[in-house]
Amino acid sequence: MFDKLIEILKANPRKIVFTEGPDARILEAAARLKAGGFLTPVLVGNVDEVRAAAAKGGFDIDGLEILDPLTYDRMDEMVECMVQLRKGKMTPEECRELLKKGNYFGTMLVKMGVADSLLGGATYSTADTVRPALQLIKTKPGAHLVSSCFILQKEGADLLAMGDCAINISYEDKKDKDGNVTLSAAQQLAEVAIETAKTARTFGIDPKVAMLSFSTKGSGKGATVGLSQEATRIAKEMAPELAIDGEMQFDAAVSPVVGQLKFPGSPVAGYANTFIFPCIEAGNIGYKIAQRLGGYEAYGPILQGLNAPINDLSRGCVAEEVYKMAIITAALA
Repeated sequence: MFDKLIEILKANPRKIVFTEGPDARILEAAARLKAGGFLTPVLVGNVDEVRAAAAKGGFDIDGLEILDPLTYDRMDEMVECMVQLRKGKMTPEECRELLKKGNYFGTMLVKMGVADSLLGGATYSTADTVRPALQLIKTKPGAHLVSSCFILQKEGADLLAMGDCAINISYEDKKDKDGNVTLSAAQQLAEVAIETAKTARTFGIDPKVAMLSFSTKGSGKGATVGLSQEATRIAKEMAPELAIDGEMQFDAAVSPVVGQLKFPGSPVAGYANTFIFPCIEAGNIGYKIAQRLGGYEAYGPILQGLNAPINDLSRGCVAEEVYKMAIITAALA
């Protein structure tokens, strides 16, 4: 998988912003990327502090760009741009104060075209990575929400995609001030399914999308069963070319014998490789079971629906994860 992504990056030179430049894990990954020569890191932080941390760890970052929010020569331009993006919700002074923080500063570097993508979260929470992206990068045309996907890899097995396991806690109808539904829960879940299928294709997966449930083809009632059923119907209308079916239980999604018994004639049942969960509890538990008991490596969360690739690290990440997530993030640009 990574060999293919590196070839993409060799053919298309790109820059990635790391919002936590002095962090040893970031520096180790940045030094490795520099040595590889296929992706250019940009480090956010105090120049002296970043260089001292690199020297302490023995990481060669000579020649890499280090940008300090407190001394950045385009800060006035950045503040003006952010004020316009926030459309009167923030004063110039409030924007300038936020831009002292690496997460907002790094996000604006992407917005202004200084870099193509961003990876953060080694010390920030997921919310602190996603919030600036929503406010400044914003969702791409046609997207109504940001979601996430994990790519699961295991030696000798096909790649799998799972969504949404990290962002949307649940799916509720969105209503206007008069109580009219402007975006249904099922429309949101259908959008997650289609975006996850697009992400899967980026990694060479031919997506066969299973809308998961504790019910298969109406065998159960209540809870999220109706949500998965309606989301399947909507997704088929939105992307008729996509192989998608549901609702179905996990065994029906992955076992041809069980799948064709419970869901006869389905092009997906028994052969699914892209799994859509009806809520974050199921998704987060599901991918971690695959990771810890199934022996899969899980890469993500890969954020979907934004105008530029912005991705989040776990605060417990190691340098190897930073390195691989940087490659994934930049390849999506």
